[in-house]
Amino acid sequence: MPIVTLPDGSQKSFEKPISVQEVAMSIGKGLANAALAGKVNGKLVDTSYIIEEDVQLSIVTEKDKEGLEVLRHSCAHLLAHAVQSVYPQAQVTIGPVIEDGFYYDFAFGRPFTPEDLALFEEKMADIAKQDLPVSRHVISRADAIEKFKKMGEHYKVQIIQDIPETEMLTFYQEGDFVDLCRGPHVPSTSKIKAFKLLKVAGAYWRGDSKNEMLQRIYGTAWTNKKDLDAYLFRLEEAEKRDHRKLGKKYDLFHMQEEAPGMVFWHPKGWVVYQQIVSYVRNLIGQHGYQEVNTPQVVDRSLWERSGHWQMFHANMFTVQSDEKVFAVKPMNCPCHVQIYNHGIKSYRDLPIRLAEFGSCHRNEPSGALHGIMRTRNFVQDDAHIFCTEDQIQSEVSAFIDLLFKVYGDFGFNDILIKLSTRPEQRVGSDEIWDKAEKALEDSLNAKQLPWELHPGEGAFYGPKIEFSLRDCMGRVWQCGTVQIDFSMPVRLEAEYVAEDGSRHTPVMVHRAILGSLERFIGILIEEHAGNFPTWLAPIQVVVMNITQNQAEYAEKITQELKTKGIRAVTDLRNEKIGFKIREHTVQRVPYLVVLGDREVNQQTITVRTRTGEDLGSMALSEFEYKLNSECQTKAVK
Repeated sequence: MPIVTLPDGSQKSFEKPISVQEVAMSIGKGLANAALAGKVNGKLVDTSYIIEEDVQLSIVTEKDKEGLEVLRHSCAHLLAHAVQSVYPQAQVTIGPVIEDGFYYDFAFGRPFTPEDLALFEEKMADIAKQDLPVSRHVISRADAIEKFKKMGEHYKVQIIQDIPETEMLTFYQEGDFVDLCRGPHVPSTSKIKAFKLLKVAGAYWRGDSKNEMLQRIYGTAWTNKKDLDAYLFRLEEAEKRDHRKLGKKYDLFHMQEEAPGMVFWHPKGWVVYQQIVSYVRNLIGQHGYQEVNTPQVVDRSLWERSGHWQMFHANMFTVQSDEKVFAVKPMNCPCHVQIYNHGIKSYRDLPIRLAEFGSCHRNEPSGALHGIMRTRNFVQDDAHIFCTEDQIQSEVSAFIDLLFKVYGDFGFNDILIKLSTRPEQRVGSDEIWDKAEKALEDSLNAKQLPWELHPGEGAFYGPKIEFSLRDCMGRVWQCGTVQIDFSMPVRLEAEYVAEDGSRHTPVMVHRAILGSLERFIGILIEEHAGNFPTWLAPIQVVVMNITQNQAEYAEKITQELKTKGIRAVTDLRNEKIGFKIREHTVQRVPYLVVLGDREVNQQTITVRTRTGEDLGSMALSEFEYKLNSECQTKAVK
């Protein structure tokens, strides 16, 4: 006689075992119709799940986050069902849920075409309308292997053979389609109402390039058409804002095969880059950081002592010289300890904050590279703070304030925070990890910031707080981090002399605000669609003449702007002024100065903005004041 406790604390008793669906029906027909799954004692289950003992139960509907995940998982199966309905010889492999959607990998004799995707999508809609029940079945290992061998599903057989013998196997059936899966799934295909197939790509079986190439179909699914349309609009907008396209359009950078994952910065892009570096450099200088620079290539022995070689060497570029193995540095921290170790340090010297715009190299897989968002060579706005345990919380707190200031100046005010704790592969004792994790948690709580816990996602040497930005399209980008490290200073023999004359090991705080500068610039390009705020714009002002009569005056105005630190250029081409204005507006130049005979006679300028606003006639000094004020306040336009 199970007793079911519902989320509001109310209880319902039943005389015999009962399904989740039946419990939902006992509450109300509307809830029963809306039920997609159940959550029994915190575990997601099908609505057909039988409750035999006292449990806590919540009914999962499309209003719940878990409901959307179940819908997307079921939609992946719906895709596989449709593909095999159209092409029975296609073999299915895996089809997981991913962010905003799902994918499914297939083995098929030829590449799928856009026409195929349209056929699959049409078939999916047809199957959904049939309202086929989705049923779960437990199967023995031997029976599962035999069943899927008979079906010709050789990849499923491999999956089954790799599943531990202690694990229960289940398959799901909808109509004549059967798929091995843990579930849960929606109770019937009619629950899947809003979906779209997006693209097809190649994918190696099990992600190993030594294996055969499969075809991966990506799709998205939502609870209703309105949400689907909104997502497709965001995708379309993201496509327009793709930093790779805009980088080419605005002549900011390029990449080429001879240097995979590495950026060729063009003059305009390098201006943006240097403006960001200058801004960060000035700000951290005001907050007690000392800038340093460390070697690019360092002997393997240092990376072994720091622990990076054991944990990270597969991602390092290495080179041999004088019968020694050197690594191109993938991060800056061990080198900063070497600077700290140069000379005796007293407790009075702490905290010591060492910062570096350090160029790092990591041998990322070629398939993971993505424009300047994911590169093999990148520069971090990296710093390491050497302090006592008593100083940890104040240092982390000051860093968080600095980080929020920087993000605000770049126009990002929606910041997500997560605390990542010890991973399975790590260095240092549990006692050290306890201490480090508590220090970060206390720092967040002291500032009363909302945060999420992500167990097991810390770095191998210490826990970390990750700061992510939400952009104008709702996308989330992880950028800043702060990490507490009790281990590396010990491994690299960092010390300071305490007040009583004894030797102590400092705590090392790793921190970055922007993270990779390359990636952050990519985010900015897409956030602003190339419309950089004036203080960041590669060219801030274009001075244009209407006829050759104003050429000398235009040159004079441009030179005066340059002497005031304003990035100005002159356009003296023999083109109509309307053509010039359109061209520079398309290039997103913040301000356009137009000069005719009237401006020459009155020694004034006429100013337009890239949005088409006519600011009218003004004195050059007035314009300079406006520009400088805008740049100093970091106005985001």
